[in-house]
Amino acid sequence: MQYKWRVLSNTTVATLMSSIDSNIVLISLPTIGRELPGTSATTLLWILLGYSLLTAVVLLNFGRLSDMFGRVRLYVLGFAVFTAGSLLCGFSQTGTELVAFRLVQAVGAGFIFSNSAAIITDAFPPNERGRALGVNQVSIVAGAVLGLVLGGIITSTIGWRWIFFVNVPIGVVATLRARHDLREIARAAEPPRIDWVGNLVFAGGLTLLLVGVTLGALGQLSDPIAIVCIAVGLVLLVVFVWAESRERSPMLDLKLFRNRAFSLSAISMLLNALARGAFTFILVFYLQGPPRYLSPFTAGLYLIPVSASLAAFGPVSGWLSDRYGPRPFLIAGLVTSAVGFLWLTTIGPDESFYGLAPPLILVGAGMGLFASPNRASMMTAAPPTRRGVASGIGTTFLNTGSTISLGLTLIIMSTVLPRSAIQAIFLGTANPSQPFAAAAGFLDSIHLIFLISAVLLLVTLVLWVRPPKRAPAPAPSPPPEAGD
Repeated sequence: MQYKWRVLSNTTVATLMSSIDSNIVLISLPTIGRELPGTSATTLLWILLGYSLLTAVVLLNFGRLSDMFGRVRLYVLGFAVFTAGSLLCGFSQTGTELVAFRLVQAVGAGFIFSNSAAIITDAFPPNERGRALGVNQVSIVAGAVLGLVLGGIITSTIGWRWIFFVNVPIGVVATLRARHDLREIARAAEPPRIDWVGNLVFAGGLTLLLVGVTLGALGQLSDPIAIVCIAVGLVLLVVFVWAESRERSPMLDLKLFRNRAFSLSAISMLLNALARGAFTFILVFYLQGPPRYLSPFTAGLYLIPVSASLAAFGPVSGWLSDRYGPRPFLIAGLVTSAVGFLWLTTIGPDESFYGLAPPLILVGAGMGLFASPNRASMMTAAPPTRRGVASGIGTTFLNTGSTISLGLTLIIMSTVLPRSAIQAIFLGTANPSQPFAAAAGFLDSIHLIFLISAVLLLVTLVLWVRPPKRAPAPAPSPPPEAGD
């Protein structure tokens, strides 16, 4: 097998596994809350958010480290850590232990996410990167949806612990394969040097910001602690940008944002993450909560149209963008998803599978059309020696936007529903045999959230439909960056 295809197969398995685990727990939360001792509503929330939070915090640092010490080396380490974390999660005896072991998983996922796109970009020539990154990028988004389907099936049949155990044999084989098959192509352009100040300020700022948003999601936005966390977090992030602009060897290379294609792709990724980050979360509790009370298995089946359409359109979009450029497919994806979200603002309390499938197909197809051309545009715009940082920036924006999206979603729900109703929905303690007084308000909050998602996608669309600046005459083509 040609080297580039070995790279693509291994990195796709890795990103699919780590992406699946970002959401596979979501559909199993009510079961975990009932069966795992010492699990409160707060613990359940951190089982979900802790993974995304830590992954977002470490990605930029890991991308920088990979540029210095070797992308393949840290990628293999991440695969091993993620597999070990999965095993520990399956053996958790309390909710607190599960939160801690999910953080171990997140460290491994951080190494995987921050290096996969860079390794692929190194291995594939420029005229094939869109298709390759399309397959890999679709595995990230499809894994988030597929995790809900698999989580529902596994939880309903053999138990929630197996949503973690199934990762172990796959992870062991894939780790050994990566160690044997992959090789370093890009070399560090400078001696290794860690930006400790940038690491600490960025991690502290992002953590405090997301903790503040989380406190707000629990209905405590007016709490002084939440306000202080958000304010200090924002100040630290501003200080981080200022400090990085003066750092000789920064973890975040701000020079990358001077390239219009890179900065536009990065901003688009963040806005799309804000629009779509809570999409599956909302659907899970719409299907399993009042007044429907579907089983995890049935709820997972309802979500198949999203993953199927995404998997169908993603690779095709990447392949076509290699030939015709990314812009038409980015615009088509944004429009398609926006129409799907607007359609979802009309769903009723007991929508059938066939009534829900068309808007879900549109949302999934739009995700597939958008994701791979956007990632390919971003990675191609980055120089080879900075692709680890570029990959980390992209996935940091994706994870940060998704995590904040979830927090903002719960804040919106708290403005419409009483806190007791939100806890009953989240913990799965609502009684199916009794009317749920807040069911109408719950549906209204869902409609509002999907409307905001459509607006965010249309804002992103405006960025891409603006006429691009006239490009300078192209320089002579450089020799190929990587062979087969």
